[in-house]
Amino acid sequence: MNRRKIEKKFCGGLDASVRRLFISLIKGYRHLSALMPGKCRYYPTCSAYALQRFRFEPIHRALLGSLLRILRCNQLFAGGIDYPLIRYRPPSALEIFYLREGTIIKIEYWLVPEQKAGRYRLIKDIDATTLRLPA
Repeated sequence: MNRRKIEKKFCGGLDASVRRLFISLIKGYRHLSALMPGKCRYYPTCSAYALQRFRFEPIHRALLGSLLRILRCNQLFAGGIDYPLIRYRPPSALEIFYLREGTIIKIEYWLVPEQKAGRYRLIKDIDATTLRLPA
């Protein structure tokens, strides 16, 4: 599946133009903030966190989660590692079998399960691992 299909699957088919607007605003902010010294107290940075939330969650949840994260990014909180927590339904076995032999899969994110069922931490793969399905 390409990125747009995955995002549509995660987000339930919400308005893509609004989502793209938020994502482009975040990317614009990231270009401007690259000129200033880093001040974010968390990893991933607040803008990377918001970008991941907007890619994989409905707009209302992404906006609320990103806003709460930005409000926590100050001297009153310790900071640290805080990956986005998303809801996800794994694909059925039939969906997995639709992959053709020789298909190249680029892994951009890892999903680490939380204690609550259906909730996962979204961790970005630094080197974007590539897998080729055996022929």
